[in-house]
Amino acid sequence: MKKFYIGIDIGTTATKAVCFDKAGNVIRQFTQSYPMYHPKPDWSIQKPNEILAAVIGCIAEITIGINPEFISFSAAMQSIIAIDNNGKPLTDAILWADNRAHSLAEALKESEQGIRFYQKTGIPIHTFSPMAKIAWLKENDSIIFSKAHKFISIKEYIWHYLTGEYVIDSSMASGTGLMNIHMLEWETEILNYLEIEASQLSTIVSPMHESKSNSDGFHYIIGGGDGVLANLGTGAMEAGRMALSIGTSGAVRLPVDKPYIDSQMRTQCYHLMENQYLKLGAVNNGAIVLQWLKESILKTKESFEELFEQAETIPVGSEGLLFVPYLLGERAPIWDASAQGTLLGIRIIHTKAHLIRATLEGVLFGLLSITEILLPDPEERYETTIMASGGFGKSALWLQMVADVFQMKVIVAETVEASAWGAVLIGFKATNIAVLAQNKVEKTFLPNRGVKETYKQSFEKFKKIYPLLKNI
Repeated sequence: MKKFYIGIDIGTTATKAVCFDKAGNVIRQFTQSYPMYHPKPDWSIQKPNEILAAVIGCIAEITIGINPEFISFSAAMQSIIAIDNNGKPLTDAILWADNRAHSLAEALKESEQGIRFYQKTGIPIHTFSPMAKIAWLKENDSIIFSKAHKFISIKEYIWHYLTGEYVIDSSMASGTGLMNIHMLEWETEILNYLEIEASQLSTIVSPMHESKSNSDGFHYIIGGGDGVLANLGTGAMEAGRMALSIGTSGAVRLPVDKPYIDSQMRTQCYHLMENQYLKLGAVNNGAIVLQWLKESILKTKESFEELFEQAETIPVGSEGLLFVPYLLGERAPIWDASAQGTLLGIRIIHTKAHLIRATLEGVLFGLLSITEILLPDPEERYETTIMASGGFGKSALWLQMVADVFQMKVIVAETVEASAWGAVLIGFKATNIAVLAQNKVEKTFLPNRGVKETYKQSFEKFKKIYPLLKNI
């Protein structure tokens, strides 16, 4: 009798449910989208119950006619919800893209206390972190803050609904700016700064933590954060491999065997399990920039595939048009929530197709600027293989651009839903199921050495723009 395993990936714009067999083949998948709201400048929120409904709907749909061995979870990181003692939300889900805590985070970042916080957690002091968001609530909404029974992520909210437990896996906890990455426990100095108790946070557990639901009888495994699981799902937990993912946001991540703390506070560090960690950098401005371009600037109903076809007609380097896509501020490597986008070098020869290509190139330059920090030795960089995941993995043009911009080999696994597969791999480990599955390579993209110099010149210009303009 064939057995089935389900990974649920709770993303920023949609939840995806993917049913796999033991070999990693996708049997079926289902997606349900939901909006992000911006009710005030710098605010980015979601309605917890809209996401909960999407997750429940995905589970109901994906399990029609099958009884999975387990359901394991991946989730977007750095959301926070204040809840009362009945488990009801006192706030919306405040997302990683929410910049309301910018001023508070900037002041803390420059202090000795802020530096200590980073050294203990591996998470830069920035408005994206739940730590900064809780601090903002303390300073700006004392009524809500005083009523808060707990501060939890959207994943914890859903897990509590399904199982009745308030727990958080160590990979999600490591992204909060609240957990000591060296000790894998909540950091007392930070809790004292926030004036909260450890009991107001969920209990930290292993990603292999299991629970059985009383309502539907399914066997649930808590899994991890989407970025960490994308590394696992693409096979990028091995030396010589770097995961690169572009969804709404984007990130590059390298496996390490102990916590990594950057001397200039430019990178993050996450825990997976045991002695498996990631050093990484994440950007706010991934494919959401393309969505903005399509809907707000071009105002077109053309598909992204059609837009990419137009971009393909434009030479490498977009004939001098350069886009720094800091539309939502930026995380790594500049950590400036007030950063703004810049379009440089526009001339009368430039067209819609130029703008599309310059946008694609700009997103990649942002990720390359992190890669330079993670892999400062060019020789080591050229010997490292990029394991690609995320929605962008369906675009041959963008993948070839990654190979060309980074001058690194790019591999795309047969399953681009890497986070969902990573969640299932955690489930296999939790349930002691031996896995013979290897990541099946669907496509390989090799760098074109002939475009190396053009991209190098564009990238050098890209790195100079933000420092020159940030004080204007």
